[in-house]
Amino acid sequence: MCYIASDLLAALVGNSSPSAKNIKRMVDSVGIEADDDQLNKVISELNGKDIDDVVAQGVGKLASVPACEAVAVPAAPGSAAPAASFAPAVAWEKKNKR
Repeated sequence: MCYIASDLLAALVGNSSPSAKNIKRMVDSVGIEADDDQLNKVISELNGKDIDDVVAQGVGKLASVPACEAVAVPAAPGSAAPAASFAPAVAWEKKNKR
């Protein structure tokens, strides 16, 4: 996952086709030792693909994944409904406060 995140980060700063060396340098900078086999697999799978298209396809696939207890978010900003969804967590926190 860190290799994909690094590829996305590179795309955000304008490098739409980062090399394995670029990605390895990014993951090394945060203390992760790169696995060359996995890194090369990610590079080969993403080579020549537009990252925006890859993300769009992924979002489409995620839309079909069932989710439990989905919270409906109202379109109108400032609505109280999203805050109400946090009520159980707040109540638990108050109850279990040390």
